[in-house]
Amino acid sequence: MTEPIKTKHTEQRGVVVLSILFLASLLLQFPDRIRVLPSPFVYALVVVEVLPLIAVMSAPEKRIWLTVERIVTFGFCMVCCIIGLVDLAKIIGELLRHTDEANGLQLLVSGLGVWVNNVLSFSLLYWIVDRGGPAIRTKGTTRTPDWLFPQEGAPAEDYPVGWKPGYIDYLFLGFCTGAAFSPTDVLPLTHRAKLLMMLQSSISLLTIMVVLSRAVNILK
Repeated sequence: MTEPIKTKHTEQRGVVVLSILFLASLLLQFPDRIRVLPSPFVYALVVVEVLPLIAVMSAPEKRIWLTVERIVTFGFCMVCCIIGLVDLAKIIGELLRHTDEANGLQLLVSGLGVWVNNVLSFSLLYWIVDRGGPAIRTKGTTRTPDWLFPQEGAPAEDYPVGWKPGYIDYLFLGFCTGAAFSPTDVLPLTHRAKLLMMLQSSISLLTIMVVLSRAVNILK
């Protein structure tokens, strides 16, 4: 019989930091006509978000930083979600007014930017919300899960002992929800999980149906 694979009860945040930096660079690339925040505010927002993550990875005393990380990351996700909604509203407003400010390529790039922002923002939100966040998950404290992952129903020898979902798992969840408008292999269990996925799917559906489809038609 195959021995279960052992794993450490730690969660690395390097991929999370890279996702935040990519998301910030994306926000900076939005054209001025739909950009919500000026560049200095975006830089400041990223610094405030990344510092607690780095402190959790490097500081010897992590308890305070874990609390700060949870609060700051939740606020960061909310700001990014609001920015995405405002950007989407501005783009749709341009389409309804039939303005010539954006051609097909500009609409396509802006729409893809809104969609990627939607995926990354909600993946961070899922990561910080599920089972009390990464700090609670790595401790193994019993919390009602918001999502049920396939590893949790698989035979014990097929996944590491003490397996807990990490950021990549939530990034995959966010991507599938934004692309397929469904949870695919990850099942939402709580009301807040279902509401968050409904909101993300609605934003993604509106972006693809209205903005991206219109951009493709213009390009044709």
